[in-house]
Amino acid sequence: MNRGTFITFDGRPAVQFQRSYAHPVERVWGAVSEPEGLAHWFPSTVRLEPHAGGKIEFSDDPHMYATTGTVLVFEPPHRLAFTWEGDEIHLEVAPEGDSGCRLTLTNVLGAENTAARNAAGWSVCLGELDKHLAGTGAGGPHSESAEPWQPYYDAYVAAGMPSGAEIPGAPQQDA
Repeated sequence: MNRGTFITFDGRPAVQFQRSYAHPVERVWGAVSEPEGLAHWFPSTVRLEPHAGGKIEFSDDPHMYATTGTVLVFEPPHRLAFTWEGDEIHLEVAPEGDSGCRLTLTNVLGAENTAARNAAGWSVCLGELDKHLAGTGAGGPHSESAEPWQPYYDAYVAAGMPSGAEIPGAPQQDA
């Protein structure tokens, strides 16, 4: 399990993931910044205006309603950041080694108790990105072929990552 870590990002709680790929920066950038690439691994369909201050739209996520955010940073082929509900998503692609690159995904959390839930979701999503970049066919994080979310969530909770936020699609607990 390639897990994320709970960090503080600009004084706010966040979960962060790093992945190394034997692909050029431009290939990974396309997968994380263009709607055609995002379609293979991101939990929502994304349409974005490719500039800082632009609008970004999210739809077709079975666990969330359609919503919009704002592009905070758009610096091809290295940095993309945007708002998504009360969170921020930061994607950075940096050269690594002779021909590879490193992707860093940071989810700045609107509420600390969403850390384990979101980290589990990103673990599943990044597994799909890994498959897409490897050319092995990614069906997306909501597909039958995606890794299950629950084992990731359980592992993050067991490791002490902040938890307790509502889990979309799960039965509600009586308080």
